[in-house]
Amino acid sequence: MIAGLLSNFRNTIILSVVLALVMIFVYFQHHGALDVTFWQALLRWAHTFSGILWIGLLYYFNFVQIRVMPDIPAELKPAVSKHIAPEALFWFRWAALATWVLGVILAWNRGFLVEAFTLGATENFAVPSHIMIGIGMWLATIMFINVWGVIWPNQKIALGMKEADADAKAKAAKTAMQFSRINTLLSLPMLTAMTMNQTLFG
Repeated sequence: MIAGLLSNFRNTIILSVVLALVMIFVYFQHHGALDVTFWQALLRWAHTFSGILWIGLLYYFNFVQIRVMPDIPAELKPAVSKHIAPEALFWFRWAALATWVLGVILAWNRGFLVEAFTLGATENFAVPSHIMIGIGMWLATIMFINVWGVIWPNQKIALGMKEADADAKAKAAKTAMQFSRINTLLSLPMLTAMTMNQTLFG
């Protein structure tokens, strides 16, 4: 039964969600109210999940696919470019959107959205936590814009989803790779702000 369950991706995810919902209910019972704090916990959970999916796929592209593709025999490359990459890019771009939207809602729910996005300017730069989380939010925003504004449009050309000649495909592939590397570069500073801010400033 377990082997059958685990061999089916959809059923595995459904069970994982059910178990998570049971745990969320236990937390709700302990907390005792569907208040602002509980909503913050739910938003942080959803934000973290989508962020793991987004950055996990970013790292898959950069740690594995981009580095290994030149070594793959030409006759095998279509397996990646026509099947694996489009599927990965689907989850990659929508996870980026979900992460950014949920992060904005979480910052608004916690009451520091404007202060963070202005990097503390609205408070005369007197609140370090708002400056630092703001840096993280701006890095994530740049990364999100890169995904939807540069990486995805160029990947559609590079992968043949959009009609283009060989030169245009090569140029698009190079542009997508460069901006994917920019996002990889920004990912650790962004993660530093997101994790250390919560731990050190609460």
